[in-house]
Amino acid sequence: MTNTAAHDLTNTAPATEAPATTEAPEVRVPRVDFAKAAPKAFRALIGFDAAAREGLDPALVELVQIRSSQLNKCAYCLHMHTTDARKAGESEERLHMVAVWEEAAHFFTERERAALALTEAVTLVAHGGVPDVVYERAARHFAADELARLLALIFTINTWNRIAISTGKVPGTDER
Repeated sequence: MTNTAAHDLTNTAPATEAPATTEAPEVRVPRVDFAKAAPKAFRALIGFDAAAREGLDPALVELVQIRSSQLNKCAYCLHMHTTDARKAGESEERLHMVAVWEEAAHFFTERERAALALTEAVTLVAHGGVPDVVYERAARHFAADELARLLALIFTINTWNRIAISTGKVPGTDER
């Protein structure tokens, strides 16, 4: 997602998808077009998303959105955010390392690593909450207002991931 554009969650997926194997094609069942069916909720989320990213480094925003999308297995959002990160000048090398950022720490700043750790804790909140050590690490690198917006960003990408997955969005099918 670009900094000024919202997630495009209108359903533009074809009715059938060609499988990767020689099996019969999977027939996709049309799902709700969230943007059209719930326009007030959609616009509210767009506003929340825009407010969350305000003042945050655009590269950091994309890293957070990529990591959350990886954890949530949201191919649609992962495709969108890696594409946007590339357009914004992010290196292929760093994009390849996001999934293993802890083992590839030298690719990321301490501030980025703190944000990625917080992203993982919030995204996987059901697996033990947000540990104090993770929160305190982020609080050392972000002023209170930045930390609140970072949390809001993590909340919004998790919501976008759930919308895209639930409504059957297909990566790479939307015009950009």
